Amino acid sequence: MRTTSLQPTRLPDAIRQQRLLFIAKHARWTGALHPEDGNHALYHREIREILEGLGVPLVIADSYAALFDRPDADFVFPLLNRGGFFNSEMLLPLLCNRMGLPYVGASPIVRGLSDDKHLTKLEAAARGVPTAPWALFRRGATVDVSRCPPASRWVIKPNNSSASWGIRDAHDRIELAQAVAEIHALDHDAIVEPFITGSDVEVPVITLDGEPAMLPMMIFEQADPTHLRTYQEKRDLVDRSAKYSLKLFDEPEIGARIAAMTAQMAEVFRPFDFGRFEFRVDFATGEVRLLEVNLNCNLWSEKVFGRAAVAAGFTQADLIETIVAESMLRQLAPAAARRDAA
Repeated sequence: MRTTSLQPTRLPDAIRQQRLLFIAKHARWTGALHPEDGNHALYHREIREILEGLGVPLVIADSYAALFDRPDADFVFPLLNRGGFFNSEMLLPLLCNRMGLPYVGASPIVRGLSDDKHLTKLEAAARGVPTAPWALFRRGATVDVSRCPPASRWVIKPNNSSASWGIRDAHDRIELAQAVAEIHALDHDAIVEPFITGSDVEVPVITLDGEPAMLPMMIFEQADPTHLRTYQEKRDLVDRSAKYSLKLFDEPEIGARIAAMTAQMAEVFRPFDFGRFEFRVDFATGEVRLLEVNLNCNLWSEKVFGRAAVAAGFTQADLIETIVAESMLRQLAPAAARRDAA
């Protein structure tokens, strides 16, 4: 997988006039932090403004209803990933498939595979990629927490979620059973893992020249490696400046191991256009474990993807244009479009 000499992909004239439908929950947002979604609203506004600056014919929508009937668009950039209901991650690509519209990102079944942390971990285990032991509790099935791997502290979270929404921990099996019940009450399946001391290393992957390419790795370096990062912290709804910071990851030996694992896992999901591969590193022991894979993940300039893109020599606009252009080139008369681009 390419990691150096990365260059942005430009929208060629052959496809620049394709009408692009951008769908995101806060696609029309003009304010500051959202009271519930925090910086996610700023992120969606930023993407909209970049797309407007690219000069493509742009259609804006903020709900699934935009695809209930055929929209006035040729291509879709779907960022309405969390719709407030179970398995909503797959709905926009499914609606696009129903309309025969090409779109940025992986197919619905692949989106579901990555969104289901249990299934992703099964894929990792099948390839020898280390991941924490776990137990899955589907809603409606019997809950027997004795199935959980032994630990002095567990992490319990929705099996399908993002930005640590709904995450909690437990220190005994009574707390553990209560936490699983609370996740089920949120209408989600629950996944349980031993808490891993350490920090999260993030690997952003995009597509360049039709192949996966790795942007520089980033680390959420924790002041306290036993701290459990929360949704409120990740959305900037509370101050987290003293708890962890995002910076470039520069540990060559561990980085080489993570790069090899990422290359293995990326093959599971191709083609996916862009995604973030997350690993937990215990620097006291040198152990590295895959946490999860997030396709169609957060692209905001202040988060992992944006910061990694700058480190690779991209502007934020370069990053967004590259993702859209590569997806279009893959799907819209690719041979002719690539000849025009050359």
